[in-house]
Amino acid sequence: MIYTSASDWRAAPQKRVLFFAMSGLGKTYLSSMLRQTGDWFHYSIDYRIGTRYMGEYIADNAKREAMKVPFLRDLLRSDSIYIGSNISFNDLRPMSSYLGKPGDPAKGGLPWDEYTRRQDQFQRAEVAALHDTGHFITRSHDLYQYPHFVCDTGGSICEWVDVTDPNDPIMTDLASKTLMVWIEGTDAHTAELIRRFDREPKPMSYDPVFLLATWTAYLAEFNAAPDDVDPDDFIRWAFAKALAHRQPRYKAMADRWGITVAQDDVAQVKDAAGFIDMIAQALEKRG
Repeated sequence: MIYTSASDWRAAPQKRVLFFAMSGLGKTYLSSMLRQTGDWFHYSIDYRIGTRYMGEYIADNAKREAMKVPFLRDLLRSDSIYIGSNISFNDLRPMSSYLGKPGDPAKGGLPWDEYTRRQDQFQRAEVAALHDTGHFITRSHDLYQYPHFVCDTGGSICEWVDVTDPNDPIMTDLASKTLMVWIEGTDAHTAELIRRFDREPKPMSYDPVFLLATWTAYLAEFNAAPDDVDPDDFIRWAFAKALAHRQPRYKAMADRWGITVAQDDVAQVKDAAGFIDMIAQALEKRG
């Protein structure tokens, strides 16, 4: 780790951290709070994916739908209107809508092959965006003159990491440049995430082996044909399994490459000083 003790962390003139956890446990809350101090550059992996790596896919998908409307089709073909994605740190719906959900087209589902094609696109984009972290550390300091740096990753980072490999290329790269911080939730937090997801199911990205096994199991359990699957029902069903699938991966990442902070402690952090104290305490605990 780039900081091996609480004193190293407190004394560092340039503090660099990276958060990983399931969505909804405080990564963006902490990142936004630190950004608002004016001393921290906030690098959002999901924002980078949606603007640099998948922006054209997202915009073209919207244009494809617009082309179905004769009035809009004529305007698009004559370059009279512009359609683009207005993705932001706090609104990633354009990317979620592109990723989509598999199942019945009449219910907004995608054919399995198209769904997995978009999943593959997202995987390549996320891995590239993660490896861009070093570039943004340099850029934030040399160009914008921010003293500190925070990276806010997506929940699917653990899907692309081999936690059994001490030389995993993603983690060795990130851990050489940032302090890796896992925000660990409790069973109560997990239950709340499931309840929240059940109210508003959102597309997610998964390791292709896990995804295929989950899809196959769903079809078998409910005796369903792929084109008859209710898309929201499937991703609700898959989400709970994904939480159980991801938890040990996050823990292994923190044990090998970083530190762990409790979500309850994150919720108590109100300013940069409190954040620095929380990280120092986690380093002392690990040490």
